Amino acid sequence: MLLLGAACGRDLDMLEPAPYPAEPEVFHDDFGPSVRYSAFAGSKVDALDIEYEEVYRGTAALRFDIPAPTDPSGGFAGGAFHATVPRDLSGFDALTFWARASTAATLNTVGIGNDNTGTSRFPAELHSLPLSTRWTKYAIPLPLPSVLTREPGLFLVAEASEYEVGYEVYFDDVQFERLGTIINPRPEIPTRTVSGETGGTLTVQGTRVTFDVNGTDVTVFAAPAYFTFATSDPDVVTVGPDGTITLLQPGTATITAMLGSTPASGSLTIIVERPPSDAPPVPAVPAEDVTSLFSDAYDDVPVDTWSAEWDQADVADVIIAENPVKKYSNLAFAGIEFTSPTIDVTSMTHLHVDLWSNDVDAFRIKLVDFGGNGVFGGGDDSEHEVTLSPISTPSLRPGEWNVLDIPLDAFRSLANRGHLAQLIISGSSAIVYLDNIFFFRGDIIDPTGPTDPAPTPTDAAADVISLFSDAYADVVVDTWSAEWDVADVADEEVAGDAVKLYENLVFAGIEFTSQTLDATAMTHFRMDIWTPDETAAAFKVKLVDFGANGVWDGGGDDSEHEVTITAGEGLATGEWVRLDLPLADFTGLAATEHIAQLIISGDLSTVYVDNIYFRRPASAAPSMQNTDSNNQ
Repeated sequence: MLLLGAACGRDLDMLEPAPYPAEPEVFHDDFGPSVRYSAFAGSKVDALDIEYEEVYRGTAALRFDIPAPTDPSGGFAGGAFHATVPRDLSGFDALTFWARASTAATLNTVGIGNDNTGTSRFPAELHSLPLSTRWTKYAIPLPLPSVLTREPGLFLVAEASEYEVGYEVYFDDVQFERLGTIINPRPEIPTRTVSGETGGTLTVQGTRVTFDVNGTDVTVFAAPAYFTFATSDPDVVTVGPDGTITLLQPGTATITAMLGSTPASGSLTIIVERPPSDAPPVPAVPAEDVTSLFSDAYDDVPVDTWSAEWDQADVADVIIAENPVKKYSNLAFAGIEFTSPTIDVTSMTHLHVDLWSNDVDAFRIKLVDFGGNGVFGGGDDSEHEVTLSPISTPSLRPGEWNVLDIPLDAFRSLANRGHLAQLIISGSSAIVYLDNIFFFRGDIIDPTGPTDPAPTPTDAAADVISLFSDAYADVVVDTWSAEWDVADVADEEVAGDAVKLYENLVFAGIEFTSQTLDATAMTHFRMDIWTPDETAAAFKVKLVDFGANGVWDGGGDDSEHEVTITAGEGLATGEWVRLDLPLADFTGLAATEHIAQLIISGDLSTVYVDNIYFRRPASAAPSMQNTDSNNQ
């Protein structure tokens, strides 16, 4: 017997693993093999019962008692039916069940693939399923059956009452089937663009599949794990099997997906940005002139929350260059509240904020005063929101700390400042860093203007037609900022020299239409400009000739041309730059006998201009040169 046992023994290392059961039953008059129920956290834990009267067929059904919204035992009913022995569901294409309710209702969620452990890989759900008081059969398509070879999550239900009272929902004959009528899968990932920072992670969200089920489209919200993802640049981002996106280095990558062999529509564009590496400047306002919300430089007043319950943002305290800052991510809008107590800033003149973001197309700050009663909604509240951008004052620049001193007078609708209670931020960027948030009183010394005048031009007066220059007699200019432009202009002096200052410049129209200019004898257009803005983008100059009839678009003889100047051509920050542009470069300008408009625009929000004129003959000097060296 011993010898026979040895001769007939089996090598256990060679055994195939036992297959998982392909059991279809979840509930037929009773729970299927190894099926258990686990209520969701926060639900009415005793909501599920076995029903013996209201059944579809057989002797028993499942009944959920949906609680009223005010029920202290739980705000909803729901949980997961799961198997202690995982099942092989790859041979089925749907979970089917019969259901009805004691009153017409819309079932919030039903689905599969959730075993209520928090580690489920393959949940798939139907949302807003209409129920009537009659038994009706429903089918939940399995998004990709081939991956469900050892699935413990069989059936999930979650429902909150849509009425002031509760009601009952019944289920019967819950089972997996192969219907053969589930066709035409159309997988999808929503097309959108999201931003993150190197070293961080994101998650693919909103994946879904729409099937034709007996001629009706049914959309299943399926977990990312059902899909196979690809990235256009694996050096920028990678995507894991569960849809986790790892952000590796700055850049842009596009993520696409497949469901089995079927391409998914849509794509996800990921913009990976670099976080700040340095701290903002230490503020120098005297402490006695400051009411601080957040700053290492001052004692802060109490702030109740940096992200209110009603906002849409995540906030974290992070350290950058040994300096604490507030990091907001997933930012739609964030409420910073200081309601206990409110603060009195009636003696203050400015709000100071240091802001760092890679996207500065728009950043909004709202201040809210709760009025004398100190509560919101008392009839004496007031608020105002300002929007900052690359063309605002103060202006924003991406990828650097922006030191913002905003006059409180800019919050024009803020009727009072004695009971300030909220600061609300929002904008175009999902990630922003904030530091040194405080109110202060005092004048701001503007370091962003020139201290020296532009060099005096040396062209002979007989060779010049001047629009604006102390060195020459100027022709008549009708307006330095036309009604149709987007700009503010002011007359300023720099060391006794008259200049024009353009702020909030998008485009400015300078018009001399009452007496157009004949520049046919001239060869160049000249102007001196000074800007505090970064000049990595462009400054544009357009000349417009109205033709012989002297009016725009009156006789078809108008012409115009715009020249673009960049940093590579000499544009610079914080110094006077001479633009000496050959009229021959304005190639679309068919004539120069009736010039009527000069239009300036570009990416500079603040520009000082001087010495604007046409000249002859052509200079032997380069067409552009920096003029702060007095190289005339």
